[in-house]
Amino acid sequence: MTPLRAGILSAVVTLVADQASKLWLLNVFDLARRGAVRVTPFFDLVLAKNVGISFGWLQNDDQAAQLALMAVKVIAVVALTIWMVRSHTRLATVALGLIIGGAVGNGIDRFVHGAVIDFALFHIEIAGNTYNWYVFNLADVAIVAGVAALLYDSILGVPAAKAP
Repeated sequence: MTPLRAGILSAVVTLVADQASKLWLLNVFDLARRGAVRVTPFFDLVLAKNVGISFGWLQNDDQAAQLALMAVKVIAVVALTIWMVRSHTRLATVALGLIIGGAVGNGIDRFVHGAVIDFALFHIEIAGNTYNWYVFNLADVAIVAGVAALLYDSILGVPAAKAP
């Protein structure tokens, strides 16, 4: 499999897994009706709609702000796709596919629901105080994994061939 095909496959698998998980949690599991569901002592399923960007920054449900975020997302996906097509390593190409798939998945949420659907919450209790991580989804996991893989590839990956 060529690196580009692997990148496209990673984008498609990420997008399908992200959207399938959200559709299942919303329509089959009915997370909105159930409220928070404790899965383990440190992990809950919760329904959160994020109208902002990463980690809840820039919270604004104004239609103009949502359109601006969508425009930025479209430009980013186009730029990442060009980068993926020109990428020379399999790791970077797959990483870019993960980021693209996650960005498109969250973009679909923003278009369909007016916000990104988040559902995963890790937390810990220490001395009677509960500390929560940000609520996130599979697209967010793919984006973070993709960025980490790009960093690894750029810092520790195979060095480029020396020019003559």
